[in-house]
Amino acid sequence: MPPTWSVSIPCPGAVKPDSLSASLVDFCCFLCSPSTSLLIVSVKVALFSSFAITHQIIPSQSQKSTKTHQELAFLHSSDNFSPMKALQTGLWSVWVSGVLLIAVSLYATRSLPLSNNPIFINGSFSDTEAPKITIFTAPAPFTGSSGTKQSLAIRSWLALSPQISVILFSQHHSAASFATSFGSRVVVESDIDFTFLGVPFFHSMVAKAQAFKSDIYVFMDTKSILLPDFVSALNYAHKLDNDWLLFASPRNVSDFPFYLDNDGKHWLKDGKRIRIQEVCTEIHIEIGDQWRKLHLTSFIMVIAWNNGDMPLHHGVLPPFLYGKGVYINWLINEALSSGLRFVFDASWTISNIALDDSRRWPNCLVKSSDASDIERGSWEYDGNSHLAEVYGSSSLHGVNYSVVMKLLKCDGQYLLINSTEDLLNSYDYERKSLWKGNIRNCRRPKKTLACIVGTTKLQNGTLGCPLRDRIVPTRTLMLPFSLESLLAIIADKNRTVVLTVAGYSYKDMLMSWVCRLRHLRITNFLVSALDSETYQFSIMQGLPVFNDPSAPSNISFNDCHFGTKCFQRVTKVKSRLVLTILKLGYNVLLSDVDVYWFRNPLPTLSSFGPATLAAQSDEYNQTGPINLPRRLNSGFYFALADAPTIAAMEKVVRHAATSGLSEQPSFYDSLCGEGGSFREGDNRCVEPETNLTVHFLDRNLFPNGAYMGLWERENVKSACKKQGCLVLHNNWISGRVKKLERQVLSGLWDYDIATRMCSKN
Repeated sequence: MPPTWSVSIPCPGAVKPDSLSASLVDFCCFLCSPSTSLLIVSVKVALFSSFAITHQIIPSQSQKSTKTHQELAFLHSSDNFSPMKALQTGLWSVWVSGVLLIAVSLYATRSLPLSNNPIFINGSFSDTEAPKITIFTAPAPFTGSSGTKQSLAIRSWLALSPQISVILFSQHHSAASFATSFGSRVVVESDIDFTFLGVPFFHSMVAKAQAFKSDIYVFMDTKSILLPDFVSALNYAHKLDNDWLLFASPRNVSDFPFYLDNDGKHWLKDGKRIRIQEVCTEIHIEIGDQWRKLHLTSFIMVIAWNNGDMPLHHGVLPPFLYGKGVYINWLINEALSSGLRFVFDASWTISNIALDDSRRWPNCLVKSSDASDIERGSWEYDGNSHLAEVYGSSSLHGVNYSVVMKLLKCDGQYLLINSTEDLLNSYDYERKSLWKGNIRNCRRPKKTLACIVGTTKLQNGTLGCPLRDRIVPTRTLMLPFSLESLLAIIADKNRTVVLTVAGYSYKDMLMSWVCRLRHLRITNFLVSALDSETYQFSIMQGLPVFNDPSAPSNISFNDCHFGTKCFQRVTKVKSRLVLTILKLGYNVLLSDVDVYWFRNPLPTLSSFGPATLAAQSDEYNQTGPINLPRRLNSGFYFALADAPTIAAMEKVVRHAATSGLSEQPSFYDSLCGEGGSFREGDNRCVEPETNLTVHFLDRNLFPNGAYMGLWERENVKSACKKQGCLVLHNNWISGRVKKLERQVLSGLWDYDIATRMCSKN
């Protein structure tokens, strides 16, 4: 029998972890691995064959014919044994050395980076196999120190893998300038809903993200650095057979002395290139005890999910404001409550380095006494808190984040653990399933178990603040802006504003009107709320809204249309508000919410010059004068802030105050004279005391609801566009419900009531 050879090297499962260096432990485990064992078996087979030939146990073809058993015996006689034994010993030494050399070479090869990009060292996919990762974020303007931090953060993301692309939700021109240098990998997307202050809506961002084709969707703050473990963790998650959602809290650093070279491939410090391992080491030292104090702060967290079949949660995502707290907590809470996806915490495997300290809160967010007065008193944070309290399951029960599965990486292997229930889940790539077992009873190397137990101890007490403790008690929302400050914010360069007035019964039509203006890139609009419900609703929708203290109370929900007493009281509010704004030095285009805008009418309206009030005509006859008595429509007109216009509007307000009718007859009787005594031509009036000209607008461009039967056409939009309409008034119809039905069925509707988002073009 030929001699057998085996290698027995202890692995960490049988040796106390501290007795070996980390490198030796890894090498031992490598030798014990199944792949290495298979290699050794293969080598041993080859060695055995060589041994047999050397000892001539298997004779060659020539030996079969010439050598006999006596000759073989002679070869092994005592006279020839010593030289042969020495030869055997030498060969064995060479063979053993070769095996060890092969093993060491393979181990060293395995330890090399998988990519020629020195920043990406932990991946397990080739570029063609790696999942496509799309990161979505909403940056501030790329100016000053904030712009520098954002630029560094985004470049750190792109450096991790060529499979990463970035979508910037922004309306600011600096975002487009920044994105140009990265080609198709960085795209600016502005076709989502923003508040009048430019804050994006999170629910609109998520909805838009779904339109992009990606394997993994990621949302994160623009001032957070990512390191290679981000890609490794997502690559691991991508192999899970369940639809999943992960989140990772940030680590704050007071100083980040590293930056990327111009190519974005190497980290530098003080002008010298450093390895990514050095960055990780220094950052982890800087973080210190922060590993023990991870906080679930919303807008700086990483949250990611795979492109799967299941939605993130049941129900609809409320209109949370991005970056204003609570919404990530709400989303995680709802995902856990819904049970549609596997939710886990990757805070201990993803290095999310937060560069911006200005918005860091301790656990339990706005209830903490450490939160600033501005943060706790901000209407934006209050609004998000209010939405979290009203919508979803958080109002019924809370989720204890300490029971959420945690993703760890111990001894080079990803593990999912539940420290509360003392459970460990290990993903088996071959079976594509999650194995569950007791942590302390599982058969794993002691080094791995020590890592698991140590990390679970660090996790005790973290992320344990339930969502209900992050919610501010319900209180009335108030914008911190007066009418004067709102005007200064929203007016265009010509000091012009678009004003509308609405009550709660018309809130959906208000939003369709707002969405249409947003589609037309018209942002200088202002909303006057006739009641507190409309005011609160408008704040939640991010509208520039103000309360009119002189507005009538007890406005009917369904019975406030043309001809009713309610209508008469409401319309008189509009002329008073217009006069107030004119006196503050701003031009006003008043538009009712039932006026649909096809194009921006302001360039046309501004062309009439001073001392002219341009108003829509309510005349329905296709021929004849359009300035006949009581044919001035006070639901759409443009007034300049000049002396003649202000004086004329004062006459209208005084007349309406003593009239038992709506303000519309007061407009005509005051400016065109009773019975039309101040008429000039077929489309004008001149008020003699103020010398104000009233210009009745061309009905082909500004048609009312009865002109040419446009609302009865099979395709209203096509007919109006063919005619060249700038706007179309949805009047000459009685009743709120009928008005809504006509506009929705015609397709002239731009608001999704179910999702509370503007419909996209």
